Amino acid sequence: MKQTGALGDKVFRTILWIAATSILVLVAGIIVMMVQNSWPTITKFGIGLLFESEWAPAQERFGALPFIYGTVVSSILALVIAVPISLGIAIFLVEQAPIKLARPIAFMIELLAAIPSVVYGLWGIFVLAPFIREYLGPVLQETLGFLPFFQGRLTGIGLLTAGIILAIMVTPIITAVVRDVLEAVPTTQREAALALGATKWETTLIVLGNAAPGIAGAVVLGLGRAIGETMAVTMVIGNSPQITLSLFEPAYTIASVLAANFADATEEIYLSALIEIGLVLFLVTFVVNAFAKLLIMSVASRNTRQV
Repeated sequence: MKQTGALGDKVFRTILWIAATSILVLVAGIIVMMVQNSWPTITKFGIGLLFESEWAPAQERFGALPFIYGTVVSSILALVIAVPISLGIAIFLVEQAPIKLARPIAFMIELLAAIPSVVYGLWGIFVLAPFIREYLGPVLQETLGFLPFFQGRLTGIGLLTAGIILAIMVTPIITAVVRDVLEAVPTTQREAALALGATKWETTLIVLGNAAPGIAGAVVLGLGRAIGETMAVTMVIGNSPQITLSLFEPAYTIASVLAANFADATEEIYLSALIEIGLVLFLVTFVVNAFAKLLIMSVASRNTRQV
């Protein structure tokens, strides 16, 4: 019986070991495949492909700088909109809201994260884009038109629309992580602050200070989600390889250029350029999400030690 149990333990450990290492093998296989298929442009253009601004596949001119610019601007815009809203929701749910109210709100936020991105894209085309073109855009141009960010054509399709769509999509992620981080802060810290005469608002500030690394991790995690979003952005950003300061002008992101052009890439060099851009996107999102995970884990481990 003991030998049978020992054999069963070995088989069980082996199965778990294979399951765990299969993820590493899968990631390594993806990287190797992408490097192999993008090798023609890597050897021909090198890293210079990332700093060229002209995108003309017919002339074999591949510059990814407009896509990098569109990705950075749309992601930053999404965080500027989503982070304050997410923090407010998370603080309300953990520190202020009664349980009867907190649970349905948290449930609705989780439902937002489950909505397919194509649905957000359709909503952006038929609702958000006309709203920006007819209402929000004219107001911004009238009040802030002296800034280059709010100049240009008002079509409703462009960086601003993509940024708002991304903000809506990353808000549930940031909110959920920030809520978990705040809940991980020991209640003894809140009790100590209140015992010393701190108000509810001052106690919340203390909790936020202790959870700051985890909140930063949640923001970085939202950034990784915004960088990698594809379908919704492709539907509302306009898909034009240009670098412009105006948020009303169409643009491209790395993810959207892959979605919009991959089917047309019949030549090897064209396909290789797209895969190289995809490799850059993969590595960036991998590093960003890993960094976010480390920040969140640092809060959890610190609070565990304190308890």
